[in-house]
Amino acid sequence: MATKSEIGQAPPAATDPGTEAPDVLSTPLHTVEIVSDPGEGAQTCGQIFASVTAKMGNGIWTVEIIPAEIQPPPRIPAGASGNRIRVGTNAVTNWGDRTNLVVAFNEQVLLARHRVGALEDDATILLENRWATHDDPAIRQEWTAAMKELAESSYRIVEVPMEVECLEVIEDPRRGKNMFALGLLTRVYDLDREVISAQIDHVFRKKQNREEIVQRNVDLLDRGIAWAQEHLDFRVDVPRRPTETPQVVMNGNQALALGAIASGMELAAMYPITPATSVSHQLGDIFERFGGVLHQAEDEIAAAGVAIGASYAGKVAFTITSGPGLALKTEFLGLAVMTEIPLVVIDVQRGGPSTGLPTKVEQSDLLAAIFGQPGDAPHVVLAPATIEECFHATVTARRIAETFRTVVIVLSDANLATGVQPFPRPELDASWQSTPADQSPVRAGRGPYDWDPRTGLSERFVPGRPGGMHTVTGLAHDEWSKVAYSTDINQRASEMRSRKIAVLQQTLQPPVVNGDESGELLIVGWGSTKGAIEEAVDRARSEGRSVSSLHLTFLSPLEPGLRDIFRRFGKVMTVEINYSDNSRAPFITQENRRRGQLSWLLRAHTLVDVDCWTRVLGEPIRPGAIHEVIRDHTRVLTDTGG
Repeated sequence: MATKSEIGQAPPAATDPGTEAPDVLSTPLHTVEIVSDPGEGAQTCGQIFASVTAKMGNGIWTVEIIPAEIQPPPRIPAGASGNRIRVGTNAVTNWGDRTNLVVAFNEQVLLARHRVGALEDDATILLENRWATHDDPAIRQEWTAAMKELAESSYRIVEVPMEVECLEVIEDPRRGKNMFALGLLTRVYDLDREVISAQIDHVFRKKQNREEIVQRNVDLLDRGIAWAQEHLDFRVDVPRRPTETPQVVMNGNQALALGAIASGMELAAMYPITPATSVSHQLGDIFERFGGVLHQAEDEIAAAGVAIGASYAGKVAFTITSGPGLALKTEFLGLAVMTEIPLVVIDVQRGGPSTGLPTKVEQSDLLAAIFGQPGDAPHVVLAPATIEECFHATVTARRIAETFRTVVIVLSDANLATGVQPFPRPELDASWQSTPADQSPVRAGRGPYDWDPRTGLSERFVPGRPGGMHTVTGLAHDEWSKVAYSTDINQRASEMRSRKIAVLQQTLQPPVVNGDESGELLIVGWGSTKGAIEEAVDRARSEGRSVSSLHLTFLSPLEPGLRDIFRRFGKVMTVEINYSDNSRAPFITQENRRRGQLSWLLRAHTLVDVDCWTRVLGEPIRPGAIHEVIRDHTRVLTDTGG
């Protein structure tokens, strides 16, 4: 068998697979990254690999590696683009800690991943080697410097002549390396070539000259498989567990779009904004087939206005955005609350403030989503935690918006938006969809805001209903929608708009505690951190630590029973992807410390001293980091309770 190569040396000598079997690592979890300059197709390679792996019976979780610039210069660490896929025997709920295997198209994008601590100390790296002998001496010098820096770690680097191999099939190797890399991974992970080929055909189904393009890509795939067969002395076996239950494989933005269709949404109004735009891409492909209308407005404000107008007219409408767009929609959202027009808003969060980190993940919109309107504007905010929940969140949001005549904001984030995960194919339910708008005559004596004094609910008047004509106004108004400034009317209207949110809260169930119902430490999370938190808690509990977790879906109103749950634990702490001050930092005191957004909310709601641990690194939180925090705050308990 070929020996382990040193960094910067030639790849292992070719082995005869007929006489010497490769080293096979059997493991329940393994993580691979494909990284390149933008435009070289590393993300497509990762997407195909992930989809096929899931179809063959593995659990997966993917995270896109996206540079901040749309088209950064080539061969710079800041331009690293690609995909990270964590493959498991069982369901995978997060991106894990570090990467085991990397396919890198140049040494500079590899440096980017090395410098952020993304790679395991003993990671295996399949690296394009054309840069070592490039005609440009500056590039050769960059290669040498990079190899020297990488040599400080214990990586195994295998140099791969990707460009040389691709030139045998295609004139421009930049347009073929991704399929050659896919071939390497096909061999390493023992994937079914026929399933891979079918997925390639699916990806390029809309291209002109489809057959020619697919054949060329399959030829590149086969060349990668053959090279790996001859030169790589290792394989990775992540045991598979195929299921008889029909599965779907998609990312969170696709799930949001399909959930909107399943819920009977009829109009989506949006203005393109990263990382939310691909929701509209998915809708653009199929929405019209289900009677839907996709409207690209001239700006974020207009998108909210169009959705509100469509909803007022009796359609089921929603708007899609990210943080900066949510800020622009603020005035219209206040109008929807005041006029009690149902509206669903999907906010795919990203880093901020301002333009911030448009391609990176954060959970920094929570307080803006709840409190970001002038005046008192109670509405609903909920956050899915998984790709599957993204699908069902839009169904739930539509039903709540129309039942309670209110605004419902769905807080997704960039981690869910681009992450891919398999889940059971949803069984469609007719009850998910709204009933046709009521056009029967309005009963005599009923007003458009004839609030039930117990629930705050009122009947929805859709234009055209006989006897329902009224003027719609964003001004303070009475039950008949007449402008009114008297103190008693404004007080009653405010009470009724708030009362119906309280009614919704009374229908919710207390959150389920993951672990013991009482103990030393309780970790509380929301949104896409769920998988990492629960993996970290499970690790700590296996060490004998007294720690549990719970995850919140409803954030406004909050789920019931939180105070009672919190009081059963010695310490309560949130884990979030937003900013909080380090309590030991200069000038930071308990009085001036800025806390995580959920921590702030829970402290006010429960009057419990809820601590927080947060990070804004522009990437999902790793379970290993959460595990270290748990270890810092808990003891290892003995059988006698010591």
